[in-house]
Amino acid sequence: MKAVVAGLLTVAVAAFAGLGTARAQDKSTGASAAQTRAQRLMGDIAPKLAELTDGVLFGDVWERPQLSKRDRSLVTVSALIALNRTDQLRSHLALARDNGLSEEELVETITHLAFYSGWPNAVAAVAIAREVFGKPRN
Repeated sequence: MKAVVAGLLTVAVAAFAGLGTARAQDKSTGASAAQTRAQRLMGDIAPKLAELTDGVLFGDVWERPQLSKRDRSLVTVSALIALNRTDQLRSHLALARDNGLSEEELVETITHLAFYSGWPNAVAAVAIAREVFGKPRN
């Protein structure tokens, strides 16, 4: 079960990289075309994964009305902390703030998870939160 959750989270995290668009220049024609972050990060080597990230994860799952984006962000941040996925946690903490979670709520989430997912995971998450929130270390 843990491996399944980890695999799903890996796809979810890769999918979050697909949020937003950027302009890419077509070298052959000089024309620009919108390209998602997922397409830029993995589309050249894993085009189907980029397509699934954009279409299924962000085009469907994140848009389902049963959970708000705020709640989805809280669940995702919690899973990333529990699985110690610090690389992906950066972008999800920033997105969580955009989706309505306060820094205080996110820090409380980290504190709460220390007791359920382990102290080292929480300490690592605090370091990432400090960086994302722009808080200097004392």
